[in-house]
Amino acid sequence: MSGRGPGRLPDAFRAPGSSSFTEFLGVHAPDLLPSRRTLPKGPVDAPHGTTIVTLTYAGGLLMAGDRRATMGNIIANRDMEKVFAADDFSVIGIAGTAGLAIELVKLFQVELEHYEKIEGALMSLEGKANRLATMIRGNLGMAMQGLTVVPVFGGYDLDASQGRIFSYDVTGGCYEEHDHHTIGSGSLFARGSLKKLWRPGLDVDQALHVAVEALYDAADDDSATGGPDLTRRIWPTVAYVEAHGVRFADEPAVHAAVEDVVAARTGNPGGAR
Repeated sequence: MSGRGPGRLPDAFRAPGSSSFTEFLGVHAPDLLPSRRTLPKGPVDAPHGTTIVTLTYAGGLLMAGDRRATMGNIIANRDMEKVFAADDFSVIGIAGTAGLAIELVKLFQVELEHYEKIEGALMSLEGKANRLATMIRGNLGMAMQGLTVVPVFGGYDLDASQGRIFSYDVTGGCYEEHDHHTIGSGSLFARGSLKKLWRPGLDVDQALHVAVEALYDAADDDSATGGPDLTRRIWPTVAYVEAHGVRFADEPAVHAAVEDVVAARTGNPGGAR
């Protein structure tokens, strides 16, 4: 780039601009944005992520995802991660075209970090949700070619002192959900489970069991959703967001919850108690 001398950053990095890293890329390196790529003609076979559940509980928000990625009728990956920390107080879960979704997550993480460095403050939770909506809207061209990315976003609102959930459509529409929400191919079955099991005032352990039950129900009826794999010791990814930040559940805790659910379903797969 012009204007660069020895040991100096290019002019583009020193010019005043907005606090959006995505906008910066759009001006100075648009080819790095996922939405600006040129796709080959015809269908594209790519792994797809499946089911994510999220719910609020007393003190925060939980987001959990199964680990299976599929490509048509083939299991493309058995232990894919689909739930990520967006920043210290928010998480994002992905469904849809796996590669693009993960790239969107990484760009969103940089977007939030860039804003914090430029502005010297955390973006509000609603602001984060709206920034993500803008990024999804930029992927509409890809979505029209079948490469859909539809995440779910949640976090702890420091001003309201509660967990909040935001869902999206492929056009970038952003909607606040209440209490719980699901996305992905098994979402219909997981949502039915959450409607029966969620209640106000759940503690953190109860919330974990509800999430595992919902993913179990999704896997029971949706072939693209991977249930807990006791043989391979593959458990759902579970993240909590509370006033002190994001943390991921450790393996023993998720393993114990899975064993409780599986034991309760043994001989009674419908789950009625």
